[in-house]
Amino acid sequence: MTDTAESTVVDARQDAPASTSFRVVHRTILRPEQEIDIRPLYVGGVASFGASSAAGGAAGAMAAAGGHEPERSGDPIAGLGGFGKIADDGAVVFPERRLTFGTYFNAFPASYWRRWSDFTHVRLQVTVRGEGTVSVYRSTAKGHVQRAESEYFETGSPKTLTFDLPLKPFIDGGWYWYDVEAGESEAVVIAGSWGFETDKVRQGTVSIGITTFNRPDFCVDQLVSLSQETEVLDILDEIYVVDQGTQKVSDEERFSDVAAKLGPKLRLIEQGNLGGSGGFSRAMDEATAKGDADYVLLLDDDVVCEPEGILRGVAFADLVKKTTIVGGQMFSLYDRSVMHAYGETVDKYRWFWGAAPNTKHGHNFAARSLRATEWLHRRVDVDYNGWWMCLIPTKVIKEVGLSLPMFIKWDDAEFGLRASEAGYPTVTLPGMAVWHVPWHEKDDTIDWQAYFHRRNRIVAALLHSPYERGGKLVRESFETQVRHLLSMQYSPAEMGLMAIEDILEGPQRMHRDVLKRLPELRELRKNYDDSRSEPYLDSYPAARRKKPPRKGKDSSAPIGPVGKLKTVAKGAVRQVLPPRDFALKYPEANVPHLDLKWWKLMQFDSALVSSADGTSVSWYKRNPELARDLMQRSVAVHARLAKEWPRLAEEYRQALPDLVSPDAWQLTFEQSNKKDESS
Repeated sequence: MTDTAESTVVDARQDAPASTSFRVVHRTILRPEQEIDIRPLYVGGVASFGASSAAGGAAGAMAAAGGHEPERSGDPIAGLGGFGKIADDGAVVFPERRLTFGTYFNAFPASYWRRWSDFTHVRLQVTVRGEGTVSVYRSTAKGHVQRAESEYFETGSPKTLTFDLPLKPFIDGGWYWYDVEAGESEAVVIAGSWGFETDKVRQGTVSIGITTFNRPDFCVDQLVSLSQETEVLDILDEIYVVDQGTQKVSDEERFSDVAAKLGPKLRLIEQGNLGGSGGFSRAMDEATAKGDADYVLLLDDDVVCEPEGILRGVAFADLVKKTTIVGGQMFSLYDRSVMHAYGETVDKYRWFWGAAPNTKHGHNFAARSLRATEWLHRRVDVDYNGWWMCLIPTKVIKEVGLSLPMFIKWDDAEFGLRASEAGYPTVTLPGMAVWHVPWHEKDDTIDWQAYFHRRNRIVAALLHSPYERGGKLVRESFETQVRHLLSMQYSPAEMGLMAIEDILEGPQRMHRDVLKRLPELRELRKNYDDSRSEPYLDSYPAARRKKPPRKGKDSSAPIGPVGKLKTVAKGAVRQVLPPRDFALKYPEANVPHLDLKWWKLMQFDSALVSSADGTSVSWYKRNPELARDLMQRSVAVHARLAKEWPRLAEEYRQALPDLVSPDAWQLTFEQSNKKDESS
């Protein structure tokens, strides 16, 4: 994709340097073996098309139809039945039918190139055969669709049509794409590409860092896929697989074959478990120390990568105005047309990560296409990109350091914020993506990861929050403690206190804790009922209540701040009362995880609570003595955190360069190996 070739077409700009070459940055992806569940991400059939096809027109049409949403004119259908097919030689458009490439992977994200590069025009080249018309469309930041150019073709041999298109209208958002409509006979789209005339013809080289823990099959799947991508291998320096698990990648039966195929481009590193931050820091450190790669691409071990996205990310990083981190977006591995993360930001006052403004988690492209979804047409600016797929220039790593020793959680966000403060932005680039195991089947806020959630969120705020004492963060941390106690979740409440106590002790213990905290947390959790689980409901007594619910009604969510305060007060009073004897013998209810709300659990003295993934169940039991102790300590430790915030912020900021330095990490890598050998 990023190969260069001498341009045979006169550029639309009169000032184009004579020495420039045409560099392709975004190819149309056509795969005949593509499975039907992801096809809407690549190509779609268009049932009709008219002047009212603006994405924003659906609401008015819906009202006119009496509240029922009509078929959206110009919205691609899911699947190609009756419209065309993907064959070995390209996309075949059936006679008098239309296919669109205005899809997630094949539309061109013009607004991102407009914002981050110096280019004023983009060139589209479409190679076709047969009879038909290529029509080029653009969208605005509001999601309105406009026809840009079109050209008729009738040819028995391949012919390349060229369109030079301005980027000027895309400052706030918008995409380019093309449709192909066949005439009385079929048309074939052989290839399509978007690119620029540029004197930056050298392709950047990339090292890939994969951190893995007991997922040898997933990891080898990735290596096999990468070994088959010739153009990725052409720009690849090395793949660093940092194996931190006990189920070794090297023992997977296919590993030896793929290792032989990749040869010197693959390096397997085994070390003790230092979490994502330790694994990715090792890959970053190895790549920067070697010094042959321009970029390090971080990939999770449980993803399936669209390899074309790697080429797009490198091309974007090569050609933007300033050194930039380029991140990929995330689709669900189990529902593959659903996008989970379009862009991520940190709410600076709450100091909490989440979907960037004007974006949504969980968008299903099979249900609603790119061109019919208004918010997808705005350019989205981000604070960081998740390390499921993130391309980091080695220049940035050399200047700002490696990851903080956070083990997991917030390491990617903190790195992005740190890089931004050093003048290096992050761009999450549409069309660069992976399929990742989704988060909604997990609840890492109440297992051992609760410690890292709390500690790392606060540490990141100490380093980067623009607000005095972290804005709302200390208050929200205390509210989290209260919710845990009302919910009989004493284990995560204890770990939350441990996290803050460790922070108060100072930054010097972070490298120690990346080595030792996890086994300590697992040992601690053995002492709590809410952390013990069984695989079957029948492992516990059947749920029974001595008295039925008052008036036969279950509890409901509190409404408004006053309602919430009243509910909390009621729950607090209940916490000091002894639990009912009957509830110590029998759980009072079965609570599915999707009903796991503090205001629901606080009414019980005990309950069976299922896990987020549906594989186990725990028996929560109310313990007034433990709740009182945890509450008293929570009040004291949060008061101290608020009081000492200015001192701690200064202390952590001064310690940051050493915490993220290669020297500090190399010592930790060595200690992890010694620990792993002795265990």
